[in-house]
Amino acid sequence: MQIKSYFEFTKQQRNGIFLLLILIITLQCIYAFVDFSSEEITTDLKELQLFQNEIDSLKLVEIENHKPKIYPFNPNFITDYKGYTLGMSSEEINRLLAFRAKDKWINSPEQFQQVTKVSDSIFNKISPFFKFPEWVTNPKPKKQYTKTFNSNKPKSEDEKIDLNVATSVQLQKVYGIGEYYANSIVNYRTKQNGFVSIVELNQVYGLKPETIEELKKSFSLKTPKAINKINLNTASKAELVTIRFIDYEIAHNILEYRALHEGYKNIEELTKVKDFPVKKLEIIKLYLQSN
Repeated sequence: MQIKSYFEFTKQQRNGIFLLLILIITLQCIYAFVDFSSEEITTDLKELQLFQNEIDSLKLVEIENHKPKIYPFNPNFITDYKGYTLGMSSEEINRLLAFRAKDKWINSPEQFQQVTKVSDSIFNKISPFFKFPEWVTNPKPKKQYTKTFNSNKPKSEDEKIDLNVATSVQLQKVYGIGEYYANSIVNYRTKQNGFVSIVELNQVYGLKPETIEELKKSFSLKTPKAINKINLNTASKAELVTIRFIDYEIAHNILEYRALHEGYKNIEELTKVKDFPVKKLEIIKLYLQSN
């Protein structure tokens, strides 16, 4: 049996092997003798510094953008957290809170620094944002009144105007009575078909006692509304309920009290009746008699 040799090459194979060796040797020489290092890069230090400065400025802008923004605020309402974000120390915040606890108010930037004792740097930083109420920053001048109550001398009875015929314009001449109250008096008079007594002015909503006293100096009731007074000791329930401020329940209580006490000695005894409107007694008395 003949064994095939693996070391026998054809002419083409030998040429290929030779060419490969030449290529390998050539590459080894190039690698050994040729310098592949890159050229040295030169650095412009001035340009580099400018670039670094630009980066630093951008960083500062970004830091400022992330800082809490300060909006106008009333320094009277600074909380612990708000004071901390403004750069105030805990002692400065506590001084402000102690001042406000006494129900006192900061009314100017200067007073704020006096109370809190903040440094000038913090004060100059936050004081431009202080916002005080309008009545502090722009107070309205107080009105100077030349008239006072009881300034007019009382008129004689003949000089006084009848309250049951007085016009709204005449009523407005009294100090303390403007168009609103003058119209309220006239409307009340119209609704009740006239005043029975001047004491009824107390029933006009909002009319103050001192204003009524001023009215009495220039007005009186010369033609009171005519009414038929009801006898408290003989009146029926139907008669009692015709009187202002007395309803069926109160009328029932009046009759019950009258039966238990064998009549009323005087009208003031009505204040002892259950659920009786004591505050309206002066008006109710106008319609009653006890004998």
